[in-house]
Amino acid sequence: MVYVYVAVLLLVSERLPEDKPNLSRKFIHIMVGNILFILPLFQSRFVITFLAAAPFIVLTFLISPYSPLKIKHRASSYGHGLGLVYYSISWTLMAYIFFDRPWITGIGIAAMSYGDGFASLTGQRFGKTTYSVLGDRKSLEGSLGMFLVLLVTIPLVLIYYSQRPNPIIILLVALTATLLEGLTPKGLDNLTACFGAVAAYLLTTGVGL
Repeated sequence: MVYVYVAVLLLVSERLPEDKPNLSRKFIHIMVGNILFILPLFQSRFVITFLAAAPFIVLTFLISPYSPLKIKHRASSYGHGLGLVYYSISWTLMAYIFFDRPWITGIGIAAMSYGDGFASLTGQRFGKTTYSVLGDRKSLEGSLGMFLVLLVTIPLVLIYYSQRPNPIIILLVALTATLLEGLTPKGLDNLTACFGAVAAYLLTTGVGL
């Protein structure tokens, strides 16, 4: 299911308007996040980590500008070349560490998929107040978009996994992920937003690794 779903996303993204390359990239970035809703189907830590998640580290690298095969795909030709690789690394680590607590994995995926994805789209469409971190230009409007999206999606993730949403915890998790996304350059926000959101959740709920 995971392989077929991602393959369909790659095909659809190639058919989006060519004059909007960021749309193709962020379409995949956001839509892959829906995988968080099928995590309960996996019954094995090995399968979800090494068969469902880890292979995408290799795949996303092979379609990146750094690939020795020089496979071109619009999803990786715009923006940070290794951004999708970091995305896959985050998902793989989350799947392994929190296999028995999938809602925590879901929070991390939501932060980097829905949050970071909508931050980019919102910033591109409405961004007027910009700032730069090590040459990586972002906008306050994009950060606000991410924050608002996470205030909606994180409770949905928790409710889906039968966890009780706490407004204060959700606020702190969303704020942490948003700040880290805004302050992290070079596509590394796919790591920091994900793990930052998870760390904030673990600390505020008192749940250990």
